[in-house]
Amino acid sequence: MKILMLTPYVPYPPSSGGQVRTYNLLKYLSKNNKITLVCLYKSPEEKQYLDKLKPYCRSVYFCQRSPNPWSLENIFKSIFTLKPFLIVRNYSQEAESILKNLLEKEKFDIIHAETFYIMPHLPKTDIPIFLLEQTIEYQVYQHFVNSLPFFVKPFFSLDILKLKIWEKDYWKKAYLVGAVSNTDKQIINNLEKGIKPVIIPNGAGEDMIVDSLKPKNLDEPIVLFQGNFYWLQNTEAVNYLIKRIIPLAKKILPNVKFVIAGQNAAKKIGQIKETNLEIIDIAPDQNQEVRKIYQQATLFIAPIFGPGGTRLKILAAMAAGIPVISTKTGVTGLTVKNNHNVIIANNPKKFIKSIEMVIKNKRLYEKIRTNAHELIKKQYNWEIIAKKLEAIYKTLAP
Repeated sequence: MKILMLTPYVPYPPSSGGQVRTYNLLKYLSKNNKITLVCLYKSPEEKQYLDKLKPYCRSVYFCQRSPNPWSLENIFKSIFTLKPFLIVRNYSQEAESILKNLLEKEKFDIIHAETFYIMPHLPKTDIPIFLLEQTIEYQVYQHFVNSLPFFVKPFFSLDILKLKIWEKDYWKKAYLVGAVSNTDKQIINNLEKGIKPVIIPNGAGEDMIVDSLKPKNLDEPIVLFQGNFYWLQNTEAVNYLIKRIIPLAKKILPNVKFVIAGQNAAKKIGQIKETNLEIIDIAPDQNQEVRKIYQQATLFIAPIFGPGGTRLKILAAMAAGIPVISTKTGVTGLTVKNNHNVIIANNPKKFIKSIEMVIKNKRLYEKIRTNAHELIKKQYNWEIIAKKLEAIYKTLAP
């Protein structure tokens, strides 16, 4: 099949959730299909990754979007037009032109759009469009607005209303909508009764999956949180961890060390003087460093309260063979079970109690990580996920 794939980001390096997803799908879909990739970039430096994408794509087009999302021009457009800020900041005239030319000159069997806000670049076409929603965008931004001071909420609330209208409109314009979890599927169906999404879940990157579970030192445990700190949910989780969990752990579990690692970590978190905490900055292309940090950890902690999608960091931890302690929100959408392959905690005391329980009960520790590792291999495996997506393509193509 000839697939035209659109992404609002360059899918390399596989450091953010969307990049991990697209890069792995390209890798497996390319085995039986011819893929043309049109992706947006913010910085010209991102073009250096062309050689990493070429093995999986027949053609790759890099299209410039606004290098400064918060430019005055973008802000004015989002205020004085009907377009929400997310659409404005991700608009690329270059992408619009390239897609118009591609669809005039070539015949594609399917158009795959990752996120609805890449779709405004498409001209009217009869080619079936498969829209994959990595999260319900307006809900993510609503969660952000809820945390703002009351005097700025009206402006952002108007933008969210526009965002919700546009998001629902593009669901209806797609031939078929995909969601990453049953939770997101139900939300889409509740908002638009006529839309019946399919589930194409996220998976764990191959480089994160360990072949066997090696023994861990539970006497000197390392509790890890890793993420891209350009994203609200991750900075929110870290603030909760630093302010509400780590001080409590210092009193009750003095032998536990916490590690916070990820892109932009030092800038977003700043200098924190805690003897039981280490902050590690990771560059976007340092995938081996990420793998190393996961393998050194004893536990993964995820005090996540922001809605939407499924968390690839949690799948990565399960793949790496370290038990996950998460809020219920953090594992929403994943087919996990409390005290079987994850441990659920929704307040600081429960997090501390759960950490203590797992590191003092080796049998429970091994049970949680073994069951989680098996789940990754059987269900959250990119090869299996890509085959499911390919089968869906075949039902849509003329």
